[in-house]
Amino acid sequence: MAGAADILLSVTDLKTVFDTDDGPIRSVDGVTFHIGRGETLALVGESGSGKSVTSLSLMRLIPTPPGRIAGGEMLFTGRDGRPRDLARLSEAEMRGIRGNDIAMVFQEPMTSLNPVYPVGDQIAEAVALHQGLGRRQAMETAAQMLELVGIPAARRRLKDYPHQMSGGMRQRVMIAMALCCRPALLIADEPTTALDVTIQAQILDLMRRLQAEIGMSILFITHNLGVVAEMADRVAVMYGGRVVEEGGVVEIFKSPRHPYTIGLLNSVPRTDYAAVDRGEARRLEAIPGNVPSPKKLPPGCAFAPRCRHAVDACAAAVPPLTDTGGGHMSRCIRWSELA
Repeated sequence: MAGAADILLSVTDLKTVFDTDDGPIRSVDGVTFHIGRGETLALVGESGSGKSVTSLSLMRLIPTPPGRIAGGEMLFTGRDGRPRDLARLSEAEMRGIRGNDIAMVFQEPMTSLNPVYPVGDQIAEAVALHQGLGRRQAMETAAQMLELVGIPAARRRLKDYPHQMSGGMRQRVMIAMALCCRPALLIADEPTTALDVTIQAQILDLMRRLQAEIGMSILFITHNLGVVAEMADRVAVMYGGRVVEEGGVVEIFKSPRHPYTIGLLNSVPRTDYAAVDRGEARRLEAIPGNVPSPKKLPPGCAFAPRCRHAVDACAAAVPPLTDTGGGHMSRCIRWSELA
């Protein structure tokens, strides 16, 4: 675990609520994790688990109303070395951090880029806003960023509109825009989901290279465990708005200690030709049922209705996030039987 001086972001007991006619819905319910400097933390889970709401909460981009941060702490240590709680900053203070110290790349670049402005203008606008540069200097920085993310003929492509670029190129533009101010933290929300496998590999390689060059931390949000194995140093698994397991990527893959994590891993195809030759190949296992709606979470452990290890005690109360050893955390009362 990173020392206190090495922690860039520390999230404690974060709660995000959406007020509806039927009452408040707690989409993020007591999420706790930290990200060290230069580290990649993967936030993993099925759709509806609360991953994206967590990331939008960090950026203070939850639509208000109906959404609101109802509790918890998000301590971020910026360039000045002073920890500040993002949940309590004014909107003006957040504008100074958002896109500058903390940047975000979204899943679908076509809906994130403005279709009526050239991509160069959109990158230059971010540079001018946060660095106070004139238009010529901002456009020069935009060209340098497009070159950095591997777009050929970068200066000519500054004048292109988003529809004139492929999906992979648009995602490179989004990464260039996110990194133009050299942020300390990049939040990547499913950045490769809409791309084919070849382009996905190129984008992941690009992100790793840029992380090494800039020295930034990454919060990588995904449901793809193959991407997690390739990108992450640590993993936090979310279900029902809560972190149910957290640990180093090797420990999570080799010794998962929550039934939901085990179910996710068992549903991933694996190429093990030696096992096939020995007649030991296994069938893929689907997790039964569906992710519950945050409107109707079951009592106690939210995963219990889908869990083959569930006992009566699982429904009695929400299990605490327990250290099972070496900083490997599990929210399961039967974790020792799974290890």
